[in-house]
Amino acid sequence: MVFGRIFSGIKRGLAKTAGVFGGVFDLLRGKGKVDQAFLDELEKQLYLADVGTQATATIVDRVRQAFRDKEISGEVLEFVKAQLRELLTGPSDGIVYAPSGPTVVMIAGVNGSGKTTSIAKLANRLQREGKKVLVAACDTFRAAAVEQLTVWATRIGCEIVKQGQNADPAAVAHDACEKAKARQFDVLIVDTAGRLHTQTNLMRELEKIHRIVAKQIPGAPHEVLLVLDASTGQNALTQAEQFGKSVKCSGIILSKLDGTAKGGAVFGIKQKLGLPVKYVGVGEQIDDLEPFDPDGFVQALFEKA
Repeated sequence: MVFGRIFSGIKRGLAKTAGVFGGVFDLLRGKGKVDQAFLDELEKQLYLADVGTQATATIVDRVRQAFRDKEISGEVLEFVKAQLRELLTGPSDGIVYAPSGPTVVMIAGVNGSGKTTSIAKLANRLQREGKKVLVAACDTFRAAAVEQLTVWATRIGCEIVKQGQNADPAAVAHDACEKAKARQFDVLIVDTAGRLHTQTNLMRELEKIHRIVAKQIPGAPHEVLLVLDASTGQNALTQAEQFGKSVKCSGIILSKLDGTAKGGAVFGIKQKLGLPVKYVGVGEQIDDLEPFDPDGFVQALFEKA
């Protein structure tokens, strides 16, 4: 069953985060009343789970309004789970494809975020779904980035457009757009340099790539996905805000979820920015990229091993 496999992957990837959420679970399964002491402890446990200031305040306030001075029960647990799901609800069903011609997906992110590996995983997933995929290696400032993407492309049987080190990234994007149109590719995934969001010149280069693909293919880029390293927790929020000032991001790929206990940061990111999480990286293998499902995500947080 497809959902069962996906849930299994998310549950495995969320094992460390679920461990942190154990404090929330234990509190909600305890005895006593929903008094101020309980609310203070709930706030503390949600902070420890890296849910974030705004999201935590929202949940605690709603629990206060619904259950103040009532007995702690399973109803409170289900209510909190429902609030967490609500915080993640929104349009997040994978890639939104162009009505005709190639769909262009730009991928952005800082160095070390898992961007290159996420591109390979996404290309592999889309190919398994029957799409003809082309990758553009526009991270030309780091030779290792082009080499790594080339290795991944060869491994999964995906075509790639690349030039030499220090080539103009926008020129690579231009050539990739031409090839995607001429050869009738379904999807063009455009890598970009691992930008430090504090470096203005690099962010302008990102804007230039955006302009080039928009000129070459109507409506492009159809998606701009920001790869965020789950292990950075709430710091990922700052990155997302800065990238959003240069290019309009349409969604997030949350990488390295399996290696961190800070997966709860997704609640704060979603509430603050309104950006849907499209995919989550739940392991190191090429197939370890799963579509994000709010119900499965919250369920996995409260699953007992």
